Amino acid sequence: MTSLNIIREELKDIRYYYSRKSVFDSVVNSVGENAILKTIEKYNEAIKLAPPRLYDLYVSLYLQNNTQDSLSVKLGYTFETISRLHTKLLKFLKEQFDKKEER
Repeated sequence: MTSLNIIREELKDIRYYYSRKSVFDSVVNSVGENAILKTIEKYNEAIKLAPPRLYDLYVSLYLQNNTQDSLSVKLGYTFETISRLHTKLLKFLKEQFDKKEER
């Protein structure tokens, strides 16, 4: 079973990758692809099944590198609403990963 702490750490790595994607892309021919791409693939497969709000939250926070605070301003939500949605996102991802591990 995947823990919430592992999910949080992997999401941080995904955010970092997307914030520096041009650097990773520029060296792929000389160094090769970074292993984070396998993690990204796993998360992308899971998020495809998410409700639209959670899907949007994942894209906004981790692919577009917004913070919860900046996203709350952009969307006109309270920080608490974004925080609550983030908790739902973490739980959704955990459920998806746990289901996959059970198979």
